Amino acid sequence: MAEFTPVFTTDAPITQQASATVTGGRLVENTGTSLVGPAGAASTKVVGVAANDVASGAKVQVWPLAGNVFEITASGAVSAGDGLAAGAAGTVAAIAAGTFQQLVGVAMNAAADGATVRFMGR
Repeated sequence: MAEFTPVFTTDAPITQQASATVTGGRLVENTGTSLVGPAGAASTKVVGVAANDVASGAKVQVWPLAGNVFEITASGAVSAGDGLAAGAAGTVAAIAAGTFQQLVGVAMNAAADGATVRFMGR
């Protein structure tokens, strides 16, 4: 996805440097001081959603999670109201029990594996 904008936003994106190739519309996690990379499954370091595709070492705009509404790819089935965590390669997945520290948001609709799910960031 070349460029990405949240469905609803209360903030402006922040600029970070990519520590690896980043895909717009996918979750990114903190990988160092002012560095982000693709979020891994069950990451507790997710900081937002990449606004655009960039190569490693380039500047990337990152939409913060809190208060924003996003539509990104689901990894596995998701039900409306499910708590969401990072799935593989910056997707989102239904959160497992007892893993609140991984919460990135709450699903606003149901979605099948690989479909787009809308969620409100936390």
